[in-house]
Amino acid sequence: MGADEPRVSRAERRRRTEARILDAARESFARSGYDRTTIRAVAAAAGTDPGLVMRYFGSKERLFALVAELSPDEPLAGPAEDVAELLLRSLAEKLRGEQTGTLAMLRSMLTHPEAGREVRAAISEQQRQVAAAIPAPDADLRAALVGAVTLGAVIGRDLLRLDGLSDAAAEDVVDVLRPAVHAIVGEID
Repeated sequence: MGADEPRVSRAERRRRTEARILDAARESFARSGYDRTTIRAVAAAAGTDPGLVMRYFGSKERLFALVAELSPDEPLAGPAEDVAELLLRSLAEKLRGEQTGTLAMLRSMLTHPEAGREVRAAISEQQRQVAAAIPAPDADLRAALVGAVTLGAVIGRDLLRLDGLSDAAAEDVVDVLRPAVHAIVGEID
């Protein structure tokens, strides 16, 4: 450490190490899925010891849960058209953002039962929130369909890399889906 460099506290060093471990885990789960990701590989990629990974995160399951965590979306409220636009804005953000956490979640949920249960629980909670904001008697079905459309767009773009979708701008994808999402969310007379 040079004379001009400030001393880094132990807490700051730990925070930086945890961040490196989470970044390495996110990349590994996204690339290799749950079953083929190992604590040793994550530690090596993070430039640390496997024992430290276990000390900070406790288990591979806990590490996965943190890196694949579904971030909460904006609270949903208002008329159907506002709810539809909030959902479309959330989809655009997912399509524009860094996808390693999403890819980790998608790959792992398909190959590991525990990961699948965690992802289903998080998605189910999001669907309950969407259903509560949809003014229709079949709100649960409509929320599930919006979720399926969103999940399908993300999987098709980032995991399957479908032609036409993988290189499309997030705004273009949202613009094409807008009428469908509004029709699903809004009450049809």
